[in-house]
Amino acid sequence: MVPGELILAAWPSNIAAATIGVNTFFDSDYRLLSGTSMATPHIAGIAAMLKGTYPDWSPTAIRSAMMNSANPLDNTEKPIKTVYGNTDATSLNMGAGLVDPNRAVDPGLIYDATPQDYVNLLCSMNLTKEQFKTIARSSAKHNCSNPSDDINYPSFIALFSSNGNYTWLEQKFRRTVTNVGAGVAKYKAKVRAPENSTISISPQTLVFEKKNQKQDYTLTIRYKGNTEDQAQSDSITWVEDNGHHTVRSPIVVAPEINAWTLNVAVDKTVAFVS
Repeated sequence: MVPGELILAAWPSNIAAATIGVNTFFDSDYRLLSGTSMATPHIAGIAAMLKGTYPDWSPTAIRSAMMNSANPLDNTEKPIKTVYGNTDATSLNMGAGLVDPNRAVDPGLIYDATPQDYVNLLCSMNLTKEQFKTIARSSAKHNCSNPSDDINYPSFIALFSSNGNYTWLEQKFRRTVTNVGAGVAKYKAKVRAPENSTISISPQTLVFEKKNQKQDYTLTIRYKGNTEDQAQSDSITWVEDNGHHTVRSPIVVAPEINAWTLNVAVDKTVAFVS
């Protein structure tokens, strides 16, 4: 899902585009509209471009390329604002940021996942046999020997139970990145922790000796709740030594009380088109 704000798109010229008062209509060949459906064709087109450029890339790799090269700043280099209230948008409002097709073609690093990784995720969810088959779309027996709820997703979200006394809570993630750049590369982690959190990365430097080489790292979030119990977000960015690539992943921490809202919103972490 892709939230879109003020998307410029073609509009039927025989349908009113705007009104003033009661009876005055303006016709136009184009309109600026907001909404998820307006952004979908833009993202689909960028995904098709990436698939044409890299035919062997999986849908997960393509999603990662778009997410991790997106820009969280607007065209004045300031934080993107929400539609209502004009406050700074969090990752739950805007996803990974403003999609950049040119940077997505050359993302530097990607987070990929295999079909078995998604099966492992389903295996961790306590589903009935029928529920599992409905999602997996297969009657074949799947391997559930390694269930895991920590899929190799290009962003991070940690939900913490509010414990009243606001002691530090901890959650750890493991990620694998693939070097899709030209060859030898060295990346260093740049972390911006969400409010009331500390973030640790191990290792803090990733060295690649060739193209398509994979490297693992762990990200640990330590979160101390606040009396407002509001979701907070920021990011980790892997910065190449020569500055050619920056690979950014959103990080969200929030109390579990907002889990339903977050589950609705978390799928918007692809990109935001404007």
